[in-house]
Amino acid sequence: MLHLKKLFKRKSMPTLLLETGDLGCAPRRREPHPQNQETPAPSAPACADTVPASPQEMLCIDCPDPTAEDRLCDENHQLGQKLVRQENWAGLSKAIRRADADNTLTPGSMPVAELMALGARADVVMATEHAIEDVDSGFAKALLSGIEDFEHVLDAHEDDYVVACVVAQAHIDIGWAWRGKGESTVLPQRNRDACIAHFERAGEIIAPFIEQHPTSALVAATRCAHVSGPLHHQGGLRESYEQLILLNPLNPRPMRALGNHMLPRHHGGYTELELEARRTAARVQNVWGAGGYTWVMFDAICADDTACANLDVDYFIDGLRDILAHHSTAYCANLLAAYCANMPSFGGGGDERADNIRAQIGACTDWIIRAHLTELHPMIWAHAAHGFNNNLRIRSPHKFAASGRDDAMQVINSLFRSELASGQRIVFTSNGPQAMTA
Repeated sequence: MLHLKKLFKRKSMPTLLLETGDLGCAPRRREPHPQNQETPAPSAPACADTVPASPQEMLCIDCPDPTAEDRLCDENHQLGQKLVRQENWAGLSKAIRRADADNTLTPGSMPVAELMALGARADVVMATEHAIEDVDSGFAKALLSGIEDFEHVLDAHEDDYVVACVVAQAHIDIGWAWRGKGESTVLPQRNRDACIAHFERAGEIIAPFIEQHPTSALVAATRCAHVSGPLHHQGGLRESYEQLILLNPLNPRPMRALGNHMLPRHHGGYTELELEARRTAARVQNVWGAGGYTWVMFDAICADDTACANLDVDYFIDGLRDILAHHSTAYCANLLAAYCANMPSFGGGGDERADNIRAQIGACTDWIIRAHLTELHPMIWAHAAHGFNNNLRIRSPHKFAASGRDDAMQVINSLFRSELASGQRIVFTSNGPQAMTA
């Protein structure tokens, strides 16, 4: 911590910038989900109410609890937050260790151990973010108070890898807060120095546990978060992600993150991106078939026209088919359908080859929905419409889900336009959509 404290020395310290009400991360208020007034017939799921009046009763798809995934994530996040507020670090460590050992994932493939660790550091990170936004031309002592408390906890639990991961991840989050969202070339020197110092401290904390806990996905994820930091290239990124992916190949999120970090804007290049996508596909072939290639490219081609233009689109589409062949869940079907439906709108629109490839991927929406969709998960569609932005602030989960439901129903209604125009009813069953005589 000494090199961090040096960054924050000043002759006169400003007054505390935070009110007590600023501390913590209040649980998001959820509005009750409206229930249908009429009980649907046993032979068909409830009809969605977002289709125009005339075909409203002609297109029926079940929509189970639309915010279930987000609520489950919140519950694990809040559990970690609660245990730290109670200073019950032993209880936190026990809960996270259990989830980490079992590689527990939510239905949306979020690691439960990481969700609890995120909640555990939420108060300290949020307080620091507010202080950074409000700090004057000097450095506020308040910027170090929360992380210093965490460092004291780490001293008291020096052999606990869970505590080490929470504290290291807090330093990483704070480092990103100092980095901000602007161009690195115009970043003030104090921000740059603070960012680097926090990332260096995170590396010091996690280093001893990498070899001690080689089967911990939480340790591997913390290491990946560290080596993918901003401002300067840090070695070992590909190796770190390889380890994390192999520890739990059922979780596609590290593969998606690897692809994003392999872009030239971060720590790679287009050749390296293609190579890592193919290597990953080979490593997880028994789990995903060709899907490893698709997962690595999944987010990268949304954000970068050149990466999209260079894509082996046939291999990518083979991967889409293999993902659904190996893991034909309702969540996966909604994710891939929403992704493909929104793909033509991603990118800058100035690269003809990229636009053509995005159109080919967009055309996959048809067969994915017709062959695999059984129910509607509107939150996935809402997130897809915003490019799966992890930093998106959702003020009302209910309204956000409603927007996703509207988007999905427009796509589905357009897809089955000819059947609906001929007077057929489209009913989504456990075997997919079925055309029935009205």
